[in-house]
Amino acid sequence: MKKRIFSGAQPTGNLHIGNYLGALKNWVALQEEYESFFCIVNLHAITLPQNPEILKQKTLDLARIYLASGVNPQVSTIFIQSDVSEHAELTWILSCITRMGELERMTQFKDKGKDNRERASVGLFTYPVLMAADILLYQTDLVPIGQDQKQHLELTRDIAERFNRDFGATFTIPEAFIPPVGAKILSLQEPTKKMSKSDDNANGSVFLLDDADTITKKIRRAVTDSGTEISFDESRPAINNLLTIYQLLTKKSTEECEAHFAEKGYGQFKTELAETVVEFLRPFQEKVKEFDDSELQKILKDGAEKARNVATETLKDVYAKMGIVGTR
Repeated sequence: MKKRIFSGAQPTGNLHIGNYLGALKNWVALQEEYESFFCIVNLHAITLPQNPEILKQKTLDLARIYLASGVNPQVSTIFIQSDVSEHAELTWILSCITRMGELERMTQFKDKGKDNRERASVGLFTYPVLMAADILLYQTDLVPIGQDQKQHLELTRDIAERFNRDFGATFTIPEAFIPPVGAKILSLQEPTKKMSKSDDNANGSVFLLDDADTITKKIRRAVTDSGTEISFDESRPAINNLLTIYQLLTKKSTEECEAHFAEKGYGQFKTELAETVVEFLRPFQEKVKEFDDSELQKILKDGAEKARNVATETLKDVYAKMGIVGTR
């Protein structure tokens, strides 16, 4: 039997090139090798206030982006989190065995709650438990994540191990899959920070649906480091980040990239990088428009049914182990 992977993205903001290179690209590469579940995690989205109409549209838009990226519904299971109620049910169960201190140590809550944590939602605080439920429901072997999600996955593993110890073997203990290159694409304006959907400075991110002129302007405005050499160097994060994007899109080796730009300046490099990004995203953007609402709804409905079949079996086992009597 194939091992399973689970991953997902929130239908908030606009996905950027870093989301593609750090996540979607890997999903496509892994889906043939693993039984794959790719979720649109709309329940995670409401831990912060959302406009209901925008959230609804963004959910469908994200499904289109999954498909346009190459996630194949004939091979992978694509579904909306809220269509599988077992996610919420298992979250409650896991909340009852998760420690307050464990959640208080989560850096994401500290970052998003900032200085107003007392007014933050309980959902934001328990967000990592919902993430754990997402993963454990599907007896997941491998979770493609970025560096910023490692802490949450460690908590998921701790929760699973605790449940298995207290109630008997139930959950698969998941492992992280972190790509060796591209796991963390940085902001074009602040290359000490990760590229972000929620960055106040729109020039920091190249969004997947940006038009050619916008992409070109953003890359031309990208900050660079001191010096003139165009080479991979972690001590020069700005140029290192831009070269990483170029390398991942062209699939050239480190040596090939450096040799290609050896006699060129930053201006030439940025021009070529912009052209590379525009040409890479052009067919992707055309594919996004190909999926009409009826086709999309069928894919998501079929995906939810497949996901529910697996999730139901896991939850039945959990209830039985804990002595929760019902008619399941």
